[in-house]
Amino acid sequence: MAREDDDLPVNDPAQHDDESLDVAAEEHLEGRFGRPGPPIDRRNPFMLGLLGGLGVIVAYAIFLGVRNAASILVLIFIALFLAIGLNPAVVRLRKLGIPRGLAVTIVALAVVCLLAGGIVALIPPLISQTTQLIDNVPDYIQSLQRNETINDLVTRYDILNKVTSALNAGTVGNVAGGVVGVGRMVAGTIFNLLTVLVLTIYFMASFDRIRERAYTLVPASRRVRVRLLTDEILTKVGAYMVGAISIAVLAGASTWLLAVILGLAYPFALAVVVAVTDLIPQIGATLGAIIVSLVGFASSLSDGIVCAAFFIVYQQLENYLIYPNVMRRSVKVSDVAAVVAALLGVSLFGVVGALVAIPMVAAIQLIMREVVVPSQEAR
Repeated sequence: MAREDDDLPVNDPAQHDDESLDVAAEEHLEGRFGRPGPPIDRRNPFMLGLLGGLGVIVAYAIFLGVRNAASILVLIFIALFLAIGLNPAVVRLRKLGIPRGLAVTIVALAVVCLLAGGIVALIPPLISQTTQLIDNVPDYIQSLQRNETINDLVTRYDILNKVTSALNAGTVGNVAGGVVGVGRMVAGTIFNLLTVLVLTIYFMASFDRIRERAYTLVPASRRVRVRLLTDEILTKVGAYMVGAISIAVLAGASTWLLAVILGLAYPFALAVVVAVTDLIPQIGATLGAIIVSLVGFASSLSDGIVCAAFFIVYQQLENYLIYPNVMRRSVKVSDVAAVVAALLGVSLFGVVGALVAIPMVAAIQLIMREVVVPSQEAR
């Protein structure tokens, strides 16, 4: 027969300890201010809208930052491009046993000397020609007044009084605005040139270090292949710079020879102008041709016609014969790709697009041939 005390609960010490632990755990979870609620549902419409709005604000802030710094970013990009193009010269000097610092200094001094030589060659003719033009203005006016047809037109339409009143009305403002505008343009140009020059020297001095640090951002399994492809692209950029400089020197030499034959003033300055403008693909030859042709017309009508005809023929030869052949041999880009890339680069990004169009096409062709096509063949 069972005893009645068997049905009574037994006071087990172990069970009491477990209950004490559960109570302590609950108190620990709840803390002083109660139990924490469930985590916020990130798929909640409010959270999605909030995060989406923050993303739009951040993207717009990045856009504003890039837009406001666009001019400086362009200068940095040009300096980096020039440093990549000048790096082969530094490498060749290093192969001769010259330390990198000294090699960079030699290349930088060569660039500075070329710029200084161009400025020295251009400023004296510009000042002298402007002074001569101002001194000859009375003679030009008198010669025009002797012409009966021009005098009749001036009298009939009262051109002289209209021009005089317009000049009197806006002389002060136009002169002040013109002086300020010219001063800003000159100051901005000097600042941009110095910025590009300093950044180019810095990039050349730190070229190897910047390149190696960039390679460390690539996964180790792909680093060797990326290094080989990138080095090949950088080599093509350097080859493009050499080719572009060769074409510019050829254009400048041709202009100097033409100016000497025609007896134009300051043939060396004209050659420097054409060589510098010819560094701009496709449109550079046209700019130089306009300047030299105007000088030719200022000399005589026949000289101007000869200059215009010469540059029309030379520009066609350069755009469709010299330029594609040089780029095909140096950068190994087809004639059609070189012409199309230069035209698209100018239309999309202006001068910067013209500078990087050919190397960009060479880089795309290399990536397509070495990366895209093999991956497609492996499938």
